[in-house]
Amino acid sequence: MKATLLAKLVTVLLVSTAWSAQAQTLTSFTTTYKGGSGTCGTTYNIQGKEPSSTLKYPVFIYLVGTSETYNNGSALAAVDEMASRGYVAATVQYPNSSFGDCTTLSARSKCVFDSASASSAVAALCSRAAADCSKGIVVAGFSQGSILSILSKNHDTRVQAAYGLGAGVQYSFYDLRACVANGKRSLSSARLRAVNGEADGFLGSSEANVRAQLQELTGRGCTGTSCFAADGSGWYIVKHAEVSDGNADHCYMRATGGCNGSQSSLDQKWLNGTYDWSVDPNLQWLTGFTAR
Repeated sequence: MKATLLAKLVTVLLVSTAWSAQAQTLTSFTTTYKGGSGTCGTTYNIQGKEPSSTLKYPVFIYLVGTSETYNNGSALAAVDEMASRGYVAATVQYPNSSFGDCTTLSARSKCVFDSASASSAVAALCSRAAADCSKGIVVAGFSQGSILSILSKNHDTRVQAAYGLGAGVQYSFYDLRACVANGKRSLSSARLRAVNGEADGFLGSSEANVRAQLQELTGRGCTGTSCFAADGSGWYIVKHAEVSDGNADHCYMRATGGCNGSQSSLDQKWLNGTYDWSVDPNLQWLTGFTAR
């Protein structure tokens, strides 16, 4: 009896070990979709990673900011992190050479996330052999990419939660309140985390202005720099003293130089830290909304 029990325990351990090794092995992939700012007729790239397994996984999509390279350092870091957690994870290129109003950004988001279109980015990813979008889709993005991500559930009800970096309701003279403010979109604020730098020049340049935008975006009216609900949704304002180069601007995740710094050189506190503004805890929060 004891020998039989021991044999069963050994078998369980071997299977568990084999699964752990399998889950840590990732396969890179590239594909394309049809995107644009209205008619979704232009071919754009998708670059991603997925577990090397015969199992099926939920999907993670990342979108970069205005003028950024779609497969820059922060995008690939997020993709690597989520693929290693058991996702078909990808960064998606889109027409990001300029910003836009609600109409323009909603159209760009629809080309990426339109569940009714066989040529959308979400269709390309959900059709992968390793993907099972019925387990859920989670999204993240920076700046303009954060807005497209926040609008994603308008176009695909399988989207479960979003993590936005540099996310707000007004960028310079582009007032987006009508489409992204709390209650103005399909994505519930209980499924949104936003993290912005205190000196974000696109969102008002001061902590007070950044806070006011985050309050409108999420409906959470805290007065400090950290405003998370018990479920982990909410927002955080990164202070200058927290980042390695002392500059918590719009591009606080870059190592030096703010938004003029290299897209591929990342602040190690963002990349490898466990702070509320680091990538790891925010992506980990997303995983709570999908089946795996």
